[in-house]
Amino acid sequence: MPRVAITTIGTHGDVQPFVALARTLKNRGISVVLGTTSDFADFVRGNGIEFFDLGGDVQAFLSQAKFDNVMSKGALLHAPALLRAGQAVLKTAAKRAWEMSAGADAIVFQINTTFCIDIAQAQQIPAFLTVFQPMQPTEEFPYFGYDGPRIDPYLYRIARQPFAKSPSIDPFINKLSYMVQRAAQVYWDLPRDRLRRSMGLKTRRRGSLLRNYNGKPLNTLHAYSPTLSPAPGDWPDTNVVTGYWRFGDETGWTPSRELREFLDAGERPVYVGFGSMSWNAQRNTDIVRRALEIWGGRAIVGKGWGGLKGDALPRNVFVLDRAPHTEVFKHVRAVVHHGGAGTTHTALYEGLPTFIVPQFYDQPYWGKLIYDLGCGPPPVRIKKLTPQILAAALEDLTTTPSYAREARALADRMHLEDGTNRAVDVIEETIADHSGRDPHHFIGAAQ
Repeated sequence: MPRVAITTIGTHGDVQPFVALARTLKNRGISVVLGTTSDFADFVRGNGIEFFDLGGDVQAFLSQAKFDNVMSKGALLHAPALLRAGQAVLKTAAKRAWEMSAGADAIVFQINTTFCIDIAQAQQIPAFLTVFQPMQPTEEFPYFGYDGPRIDPYLYRIARQPFAKSPSIDPFINKLSYMVQRAAQVYWDLPRDRLRRSMGLKTRRRGSLLRNYNGKPLNTLHAYSPTLSPAPGDWPDTNVVTGYWRFGDETGWTPSRELREFLDAGERPVYVGFGSMSWNAQRNTDIVRRALEIWGGRAIVGKGWGGLKGDALPRNVFVLDRAPHTEVFKHVRAVVHHGGAGTTHTALYEGLPTFIVPQFYDQPYWGKLIYDLGCGPPPVRIKKLTPQILAAALEDLTTTPSYAREARALADRMHLEDGTNRAVDVIEETIADHSGRDPHHFIGAAQ
């Protein structure tokens, strides 16, 4: 029986998809262990998956004042202390991941645990990077984190002059934008260099996050829907867009008596929640409260880790402490959220119009994509959000029929995808090729 080790560090949205993958691996007869921070031990074990503690507590880390200072008061002043704290978490996680990987036939990891590339080299096993946004450079669109202005039309005109021999410059600009990703690699390199020395490996050459220890393209599982973001034509074959790793709730959650009474008292509400983003909670609460008063419609406000406070919200609002989005979204007509990949996919699987209020990383990418696909209003950054803007977006979201129509059409196509089984197919085949075994020796053995 092959064994797969999984490592992930982050918020609930960074852990839940890997639990979904682990459940599919287990159902397919593959031994699996999932390593993450201690605050997710109950969640992982509660889903029947072997847990390995990588140390740290992400919820406590996000709740630190220094994190709130970086997001709201200025990165230049407060980021160094935050980065040092993050490095300490990664240093411990790298050491423990090395212990966890003993006896594994493959290791699956995400962007916060790229030290697994070096562990795979030492263990001589395949490594699979998992990403929830397009990270492989391409000429077809810019880096997902690019948030600059559009290319000056004058440059397009120059490039497209009949006498100009050069093609349009936008492929060049798109490829160039990925330099931001290479610059960010320095942060992840530090714990990797220390770990390599402890494993007796030579200092490696600096390179892309997307290349293996031998310089070849890394096996990369893009765990999002190809319906939303298809794979570009210039990506290498080692990049697979599997479909999102859906997490079906198995807790048996149902609405409480109080929530059921609220749902039965009027039209379907809108869900508003900012996930695990814990900073600026008071400001966010004030904006949501005032916007709901202006708009006047019914809403469910999810607290989550986001710190939204429910004690001052109007009567047309129900405050929900914690509940699975897969179940809650069955009872609403639209959603407003921060734009995490998981929440975005879950909402679209239900065919719900969506308004995204992004804060950082890939959230602006998903916000723009929702708008471009016609499923909701244009995104508005959390720093620019006002009660008036949010109230207008809620009105637009619930009164524009085309948003619901386009979201429903996407949902019909997304339901044909099977992300976790597609990912397990790739993992099994790669393990078999690496070991020289016939892939049919274990592929589908548990079916």
